[in-house]
Amino acid sequence: MSERWIEVADRVLVRRHKELDLSLGLVLGENACLVVDTGGDVVHGTNWATEVRAVTALPWQVVITHAHFDHSFGTAAFLPCPVWAHEACRAELVAEGAQQRSHWAQVYREQGRPEVAARITGTDLVLPEQLVTDRAELDLGGRTAVLVNLGVAHTSHDLVVHVPNADVLFAGDLVENGAPPAFEGSSPATWPAVLTRLLELVGSRTVVVPGHGEPVDAGFVTRQRGQIAAVAELATAVQAGDLPEQEAVHRSPFPAEATLAAIKALTTRNRSGE
Repeated sequence: MSERWIEVADRVLVRRHKELDLSLGLVLGENACLVVDTGGDVVHGTNWATEVRAVTALPWQVVITHAHFDHSFGTAAFLPCPVWAHEACRAELVAEGAQQRSHWAQVYREQGRPEVAARITGTDLVLPEQLVTDRAELDLGGRTAVLVNLGVAHTSHDLVVHVPNADVLFAGDLVENGAPPAFEGSSPATWPAVLTRLLELVGSRTVVVPGHGEPVDAGFVTRQRGQIAAVAELATAVQAGDLPEQEAVHRSPFPAEATLAAIKALTTRNRSGE
């Protein structure tokens, strides 16, 4: 799959990327546009900004759905502009941004891709200044984009971007298509309830754009919520000593690596009292 545009609704587009199967978003209003996530490094961000400019000359704002590198490290390419994120997203970038940069540079070096590692190492992190606690509404001219935090799930600070008059919702990594959800650092126990709240925002015809993979519908989200709930229940049983870890892996709807990550995430949160 090469990079390509998908128009999921009137003046709402998704840019699909081969790298990490990433889905980035663009919402066009009459007076402004909103860029949803910025890619994983300065080069990726610059290429993404160029593609947006090929579509529209409207002034842009940026929203970061969460602090993970592939969604937030390309932001410098869009400056100067308002950059929106949950308040805890900024805090995580301050606390862990440099560590993320070092970790992912090492991952790409080990994959034999030193050029990507160098791009990540050379990326300046941008801290969002427009901070959301629960909800914010952005007037793009004839269209409103609603930024909402639904609770702790994939991270402590996930934002969804709802475009009601287009019937589209950008879910960030609360929803994954084509790969299991990423449970590292997550809250498996509360993730299903967050997806229940997400489903309350959408209808049967709503297009839900995951952080990775092709757009999906509410039925897909419902099924994934059930899978995550099942994994959370298995992880809870392991943590309580009621189920061997390998039996949980055997019963899980997700591959072993994802299931073990969910068990580790739940155990870590329980130990820290979160």
